[in-house]
This record gives sequence, structure tokens and C-alpha cells, in this order.
Amino acid sequence: MAQVLGISASYLSQLENDERHLTPALADALRAAFPLDWADLAPSDGDAMVRALHEALADPQLPGALPGEAVERLARQFPGFADAFVRLHALHTQTRLRLDMLDETIGTSLAAGGRLPWEEVRDWFHNANNYVDTLDRAAEALAAEIAGKDLSPRVQSMQGWLRKQGVSITWTGGGAMRHYDAARHHLDLDSNQPIESGRFQLAYQVAALALSEPIAAIVEAAALQSEAARHLLTIGLGNYAAGALLMPYERFRIAARDLRHDIDRLRLRFHVSFEQCCHRLSTLQRARARGIPVFFCRVDMAGNITKRHSATRLQFGRFGGACPLWIVHEAVAIPDRIHVQLAEMPDGIRYVSVAKGLVKPSGSYYRPPRRYAVALGCEATHADEFIYADGLNLASEEAVAKIGASCRICPRDGCDQRAFPPSDKAIHVDPARRDLVPYRIVG
Repeated sequence: MAQVLGISASYLSQLENDERHLTPALADALRAAFPLDWADLAPSDGDAMVRALHEALADPQLPGALPGEAVERLARQFPGFADAFVRLHALHTQTRLRLDMLDETIGTSLAAGGRLPWEEVRDWFHNANNYVDTLDRAAEALAAEIAGKDLSPRVQSMQGWLRKQGVSITWTGGGAMRHYDAARHHLDLDSNQPIESGRFQLAYQVAALALSEPIAAIVEAAALQSEAARHLLTIGLGNYAAGALLMPYERFRIAARDLRHDIDRLRLRFHVSFEQCCHRLSTLQRARARGIPVFFCRVDMAGNITKRHSATRLQFGRFGGACPLWIVHEAVAIPDRIHVQLAEMPDGIRYVSVAKGLVKPSGSYYRPPRRYAVALGCEATHADEFIYADGLNLASEEAVAKIGASCRICPRDGCDQRAFPPSDKAIHVDPARRDLVPYRIVG
């Protein structure tokens, strides 16, 4: 650690024992070398302002970055200005996001401000940062009770727990993936579904019964507009708890760091599917025990994003599909293969993305199988902990794919993959000239 920070081991020991002061230069080195651990330190009020000002000034849209010493001096000597700048930056960020949403809403001819029940639930999880602490900890404790020495509860263990609660279980082919008759205390599971799906449905029922009270309390406290949204949130929280039961937080987080987020090795260790593993990685947001910030999404054959969450600075388009240059679309067309991409958003932030196309069998020739792709990624600054970045040239400008959130709000004027021009700019059409895109963006 001393070598990473560029100091002697004795100096480091003095810092650890509070015998030396942490200078702004050393704070910069710590922030760069250990961003996750640094983010979870409990700062004093003054340090919190320094950190907030540092993050605001590090916005990619601002030119350059001030050294930590200058930021600290600014916060100490002009606290009123520092507070005003941080507040102004927060308002700017919020306004920018709202304008992006409004632009896309207008561009897709949707009623401004209206939200469907599933959108309410999606936004609820987004505002919770895709992490529900009380539910996650309760599921972790339940997993320890059921699994014992195993990393993850086995099918037999979960069935045994349910039978102790007076629930009978039948595995039969066909019908619903899961159906619970509360009056009869009987659970029907479809034996035709993949083993990972059947195990997840079994875990859902365990969590739904064992954690019914905290789930009901969370739903009751949620500011949702419709009964349908409350039912959807109940299901969403049940799915969340099932994932937390099969992949207990601390065991899963440690394994993810040890394996450098190798999804195939992780899913085999916890006996879950590729998608379930990716989704769980996006929920590792527990204070003082965070995983690396990742984004996760699922895209169908038509390009619709059916699941989405981002703990990074990447934001998905609220409506419509994603950028056609994003590797996830190629993964849909070529399933069962890992696709890796280094991409850059218009704000200058670079991401390492991994995508895989998946095919779920339907059980019948007359029912087409479900085809979709899932994508997982992190900011390039965390590439050392992401095994999929090992084969990428992170320093090459030519190797970076220039992508955006959605054509309607993407500012890249020279992109030849555009489906639509940006909604906030005019276009010029020259009948005498034809390029890949039949118009030129002006303004």
C-alpha cells in the first residue's frame, strides 16, 4: 500500500495511528487508488464539503481537474462559495437529467409526466440505488439458517424449510412456473423450466413467506400511485429477496472480488444463471461493503430495454431502445458468446461492457424460445477488478466505441448510425449530396 501511495511504510504506519496528518496530495492518491473504500469513509462536516466540492469539480463537462490541495483550500477559505457551487452543480445535474427525459418523452410522443405502473416500480428501485438494506440483510440471515455451511441454499434445503412451514410441494411439467395456493398451503413448480429458474422460483416462495412482513412494510411506505404498481413492487421485492437468498451479500461480494467478476465462475459457484448473477452484481450497494459500481440491463430482440439499473454515471434512455453501436445488440444476434467492448459516452466517461445473448427454451415447437441479451459493465477506472477488460487496449483511442444513451438525446453530430436526429437541433437536407445519414445536423 505504501508503494501504491508513493510513501514509506513508516509514514503509512504513522498515518494509520493518527500521528501524521493526511495531506490533500495523499488524499488524492487514496481516492485514485481505492475509490470504493474511500467513498465509504465517514467524513467530518468539513471533509464532507471538501469531498462534495471535489466531486462537483471533477464533472467531465468541466475542463481540467483541480488538485486536492487547491480544492481543500477553496472549501476552507470560502465555505459559502463552496456550498453554493456544490448546490448549483447538483441542480445542474438534476435539470440535465430532467431535460433528457423530457426530450425523449416529446420525441416518442408520450404524454409528459405520465408513468405506467411498471415505470413507477422501475423508478422506485432506481431511487433506492437498487439496494434494499433491511430486506437484503434479512435474506442473508435466512440464507445462513437454511444453507448452513453451503455457500448458497440447496433445493433440498429450501424444500425442507417450506415443508416445516406446512407447505406441500409438487413439481409437474407444464403450467405456470410457480403457483402458490395459500388456502391449501401448496406450491406447484414447473419441472420443465431450467434448473436455475426452478431454484429461483423456489427461493422466491421461501422469501415471500419468511419475509412477508418487511416486504409489506416497504410497499406500504412506497409513494406509488396505483394498486397495480404496489402489486408489482411486491413481486419485485420478492425477486430481490430471492436473489439475496441464493447469493448472500457478503459471501457473494467476496467471491466476486476474488474472481474479478468472472460471471461464469461466479454463477457456477452459487448455482445460478448468467442473468441472475449479473442482476445480483448490480445490487451490491451496502454501505462500507460495496461492490464495484456497475450497470446492468436486459435487451430483447426488438432492442427494448426490459430491465435496467446503473450504479455508475451511465444513464439509460428512459424510453425506446439503446444506442445501436452498443455491443449488447450484437449479443442478441449471436447468443451464448461473451462480447466485450470499451465504450465512451458523450460526457467522456469510458465503460467496459460485457454482453451475452441468452436463449430460454419454450418447451414446444409452436412457441418460439425467448431470446434476449444481458449486459454488465463498469467504468474503465475499475478495469483492474473486471476480468473482461484484460484483453482490451484501454489506452487506444481507435479502440473506443463512441456510443450514446438514445439517438433523440445524443449530441454526436457525426454518427453514421443515427436512427433519428437529436430532438433539440435542426437539420439541413441537401438534395445534391448523399452521405450515410441523409441530413446534416446544424445548430
